[in-house]
Amino acid sequence: MKKYERAKYGAAAFAGAKGKLPNSFPREMGPSCLKYLQEVVDSGLTCDMVTRFEKAFAKELGVNHCIATPGCTPALACLASAFGFRSGDEIIVSPITDFGMIQGLIREDLIPVFADTEPGSINISAGTIEPCISRRTRAILVVHKTGLVCDMDPINALARKHKLIVYEDVCQAAFSEYKGRFAGTLSKAAGFSFDMEKTMGSDIGGCVATDDSKLAERVRLFGQSRGGVIVPGYGRKHVAPGYAYRMSNCTAAICLGQLEIVKSQVKRRDKMARLLTSLISKIPGIIPLRIPQYQNVYSCWMFGFRIDPKMIRCGADRFAEQLKKEGITGAGTGRYYLMPEACEFLDENARKRVYPYSTPPASRKYRYSARTCPNARDFLKYFVRWITFSDKYTPKHCELAADIIRKTAKRNTN
Repeated sequence: MKKYERAKYGAAAFAGAKGKLPNSFPREMGPSCLKYLQEVVDSGLTCDMVTRFEKAFAKELGVNHCIATPGCTPALACLASAFGFRSGDEIIVSPITDFGMIQGLIREDLIPVFADTEPGSINISAGTIEPCISRRTRAILVVHKTGLVCDMDPINALARKHKLIVYEDVCQAAFSEYKGRFAGTLSKAAGFSFDMEKTMGSDIGGCVATDDSKLAERVRLFGQSRGGVIVPGYGRKHVAPGYAYRMSNCTAAICLGQLEIVKSQVKRRDKMARLLTSLISKIPGIIPLRIPQYQNVYSCWMFGFRIDPKMIRCGADRFAEQLKKEGITGAGTGRYYLMPEACEFLDENARKRVYPYSTPPASRKYRYSARTCPNARDFLKYFVRWITFSDKYTPKHCELAADIIRKTAKRNTN
């Protein structure tokens, strides 16, 4: 096996990050975190902190059910299992996302179909989804990238027309608001992340949120109970090859504590992201991410912008490197978010007709590459971002960041 440098996550990915702007770590911890952890210890592991957190999160989000999981990747895997799709069914997803969004689909032998993004946008839309719908399409899985919410009303209308399920990846958009409604409440169900670097950062963690009681029970059965049911006079039998994706009581204790401070943190993120967006919009050659009018609250997890190649002579990589040297902590590019290109095994399996790309169950030939999503490819080619943006930012930090971007842009302008 080849030797690789393994990807790092959480605090390890931020270790050594230097600059003039705040780092996400160390995280602010809710004042009750230690008290809740102590309850777990004092109870001798008999308290049910998980259920307590699930009820609290469901109440804050305004949904009937929250099912706590070890992360967003397991949450979406639970949903992929619970929906009851069949091998070879197609699920339309965003091309600019993370592997965690599609991992559950792959494990369930489903076929991800990447809709392109809107031109100049980081997100998909009803207009880019519709050409991807086929007779094998069963669902649309949207991601609200960076915390920007997709325009969900047209997407839901399109799904109703074709009798498709819609669900959300809210990993980067906790408590973002779309027309007064929280991201994660805009569809059949949603997966959230509480990993330590995310907006509501715990040591790790995630959940499924839904109003559908039958779906919630299926998520618990297939996603947490390993598909196991109790048969009187016999014991446990397994009706499906399920998972054991359960959140621990200690993680739930931290999540519960973080839930008590997250909304005030999101307000700061929203305010600072809008301020910084306004400041950089005045810089020639800099194209900020557009915050839609329908978005009441922008729970910005990652801040980013594009450079205009007609005005700025260096590429995005060099521009980001210069920003980092000038003090923007963690500045970089994000071409690795382009899943049709980053997940090389998908195209290899499709070319070799590896199951489920064999026919049957697949209904046609598939290919995966950057060429299949040209809008997304072109967007990321000139995209610069930093994931160290956080609720620690103040107006002075925004002004400093904008000043660094302004000077860097001027230095590289044609």
